[in-house]
Amino acid sequence: MLCSHGQDIPDSLFETIDEVVITTPKGIRKLNRATNTELITASELTRAACCNLGESFTTNPSVDVNYSDAATGARQIRLLGLSGSYVQMMTETIPNFRGASAPYGLGYIPGPWMQSIQVSKGASSVKNGYESITGQINVEMKKPQLDPSLSINGYYDMMNKAEFNADGNVHLGRNWSAGVLTHFENGFTGHDSNDDGFMDMPRIMQISAMPRVAYLGTNYVFQAAAKFLDERRRGGQDEHHVHNMMAGVPLYKINIDTRRWEGFAKNAYIFDRENDGNIALIVSGSSHDQNAAYGLRLCDIRESELYSSLMFERKWNERHQLSTGLSLVHDHYNFNYRLSTDGSGNMSHKTSNETVAGGYAQYTLNADEKVVAMAGVRLDHSSQYGMMFTPRMHLRYNVSQDISLNASAGRGYRSPHPLAEYSYMLASSRRMEIDGNLSREAAWNYGAGVSWAVYPGGKKLSLSGEYYYTDFSNQLMLNLDRDPHAAYIYSYKGTSYSHAVQTEVSLEATEDIILTAAWRLTDVKACYTGDKLTQKPLTSRNKGLFTLGWSPNMGLWQADVTFAVNGGGRMPTPYVTSTGELSWPECYKAYVQLNAQVTRNFRHWSVYIGGENLTNFRQRNPIVDASDPWGKNFDATMIYGPLQGAMVYVGFRYNITKYL
Repeated sequence: MLCSHGQDIPDSLFETIDEVVITTPKGIRKLNRATNTELITASELTRAACCNLGESFTTNPSVDVNYSDAATGARQIRLLGLSGSYVQMMTETIPNFRGASAPYGLGYIPGPWMQSIQVSKGASSVKNGYESITGQINVEMKKPQLDPSLSINGYYDMMNKAEFNADGNVHLGRNWSAGVLTHFENGFTGHDSNDDGFMDMPRIMQISAMPRVAYLGTNYVFQAAAKFLDERRRGGQDEHHVHNMMAGVPLYKINIDTRRWEGFAKNAYIFDRENDGNIALIVSGSSHDQNAAYGLRLCDIRESELYSSLMFERKWNERHQLSTGLSLVHDHYNFNYRLSTDGSGNMSHKTSNETVAGGYAQYTLNADEKVVAMAGVRLDHSSQYGMMFTPRMHLRYNVSQDISLNASAGRGYRSPHPLAEYSYMLASSRRMEIDGNLSREAAWNYGAGVSWAVYPGGKKLSLSGEYYYTDFSNQLMLNLDRDPHAAYIYSYKGTSYSHAVQTEVSLEATEDIILTAAWRLTDVKACYTGDKLTQKPLTSRNKGLFTLGWSPNMGLWQADVTFAVNGGGRMPTPYVTSTGELSWPECYKAYVQLNAQVTRNFRHWSVYIGGENLTNFRQRNPIVDASDPWGKNFDATMIYGPLQGAMVYVGFRYNITKYL
């Protein structure tokens, strides 16, 4: 990569944006990589509110972001029909948001901080570890070595939520540069649109900051950053919304306080600039301190993580590239919890430590950009689960400049941390039945796809299709079917799989208008009751997406519309109430959503107004037995759709570059 100072920088330290062949309004497909990778640029992120990472995939048909419950605001990504725990989340190629940070981590990266997002489907590269099963999502932050700039962003919506972001960077001489990113948000009031006494979304107050520095020398490259985040979530019942309060009965409150530290340092010595030869050392660490109360249930989590990676990379002419390395990861968990719904019993204490040491080798062949193949293997040893062998293979064949075929296969593993990852399940009266003898998860992923560009009437029409199959040999199962009043979490070695098929069409109708249509089918099954394979609950089988981007007057105006059809699916097994009715329907129906935004751009300013869920669809009565949250039937986890109706927002962006 060539930076603004003129030096080449190893890919292991900074993001590389490759030459591309096919461009779509939602991102860029990298066709000179063996992996199936899509780049979502900063300009694409401005076509919606994108207040944080979790809201950055509105126009992406591959990635879904859904709420996990109707009380805590926890959200999870779904890729290839499976939950986000099988997607390796990374920030600047460093694994992140694992364990306790997973339920809320999508809200920890503000949208204005992001320079780009890379979405890789399938088993992905072995360079970043063994945890990727359905794919990798890597977020690149704004870099201090870019041209000096100052950016300010403000946002306010009709739910009385406000956000403010500011970032800037300076060059300190020829080699050094520094920058800082800041964020503040606050939900000033709670809303209860369905009048059930519970806030539709928790009120969140968050403040975070990330200072960073970079040194770009002739043969030595260095960058480091630190991040601090403090967040407070207040959900549950609100005295302004609860009617006919009974004397002596307390309100059901959810309070989650999180304080998180992150830091990393990247070093690289470039010994062969002509062939991208370099040795790099990456060291990162994080500390996650979370105190949570769900009614009378308590769950305090202290998580510490240390990650280090030593890498060697070199090309032999333009055809052959070798990457090898060693890695060490240490995770420490400390739990203090009380799971009884009535507050009885003493606090329980549990600790968990795992150290994983490993190494990898990865070879890439680039045969005149016609055939690009990448093969890699990892061998890791876990202090808890023993040896892990991780083979992965990717192949791309560019038939012509407009036609490309790709295929992949690989294995992935994951260590289970159920109390950390499923802490949102405590927002219900379900018993938490966690098996004490859990084993690590393991799965194979296979995929194939095709991309094709044609030019009817001189207009570019891009088409793509892909298929992925994920086959688990061992899976951490969250079973809500066995007992409607319990959540069973255990290791499952039976048949469990996911099929995902997706097609996409994009048309550059005019110089100002780009249209995209996509359709996806997922078939996710396992044996939840007995030996019969059944669909995974709370997972839509189909999704259709249509987007329109209009940018007239040389970009002075920008209008974007996204229309999504979310298919129906199965609900967990209900029970019969005392009135003879089902506690909830056995299935849910398809629903549609409409988002739109209009932006007016000036030289340094832009102002925008938009709306989300303008079809005003929201799940009716998402909380079961909301009138008696202390009873045995209370459940806030039966969520399949939006929790809020139509919402309008306004905002502004200010940016000035080379201000020094």
